[in-house]
Amino acid sequence: MHTTIRLQNISVQIDDRPLLKNLNLSVEAGQIHAIMGPNGSGKSSLAYAIMGHPNYHVVNGTITCFGKNIESLSPDKRAKLGIFLAFQYPHEIPGATVFSVLKESYVAITGKLVSIATFSALLFDAMDCLQLDHEFAYRSLNEGFSGGEKKKFEILQMLVLKPRLVILDEIDSGLDIDALRVVAQAIVEAKKKNPHMSLIIITHYLHILHHITPDKVHILHKGTVTKSGDFSLATQIQASGYDGLVNAG
Repeated sequence: MHTTIRLQNISVQIDDRPLLKNLNLSVEAGQIHAIMGPNGSGKSSLAYAIMGHPNYHVVNGTITCFGKNIESLSPDKRAKLGIFLAFQYPHEIPGATVFSVLKESYVAITGKLVSIATFSALLFDAMDCLQLDHEFAYRSLNEGFSGGEKKKFEILQMLVLKPRLVILDEIDSGLDIDALRVVAQAIVEAKKKNPHMSLIIITHYLHILHHITPDKVHILHKGTVTKSGDFSLATQIQASGYDGLVNAG
């Protein structure tokens, strides 16, 4: 089995403020890993560091993805390599439609020039998986979107761009039960079509993990992985919270 991403003893900071400390994590091709932990533990910082956010500086350790050291790569080059991050708090871009943004993203990532008709067919097929009306394609990006629509758009990007490593930063927050089911089913279907795709699911709760069962679960606390296990670790978190598990090491 090939390794999708390996983080070795990475430490990350913003300015002089440490966020991650000597963190180790390895995800094999096709695996699903869940990252759980209390607020402020560094979960989103981990996602931003992998994606190459310019404010998040890797001051120690290495990040290797698909066999390539990616620390010097800009976010767009990481995206072209096959890394995708679904944001916890997506931004509004008034005047830029869902269709235009996704079409330009598709061309930039794949290097393929496609006709409007060809891309429309691809996009509408993905929208059907998320139970989105096709008129959604012509709305300004995230402007006036409900919380559920914003999260569905993040998954819509994933379906269209077909990345090899998907990082979902609390994709389940703000979703009602029905929207969560639709989003989870779309992710599962994408995984079936691309079994080598790896996922890192950052979440506080078990809800999405009941739909997408992880191969491994990690507890992140004070900027480092303190405990790892299988799905049963997530059920322990729900039963007793983080305190007992973190204090037990």
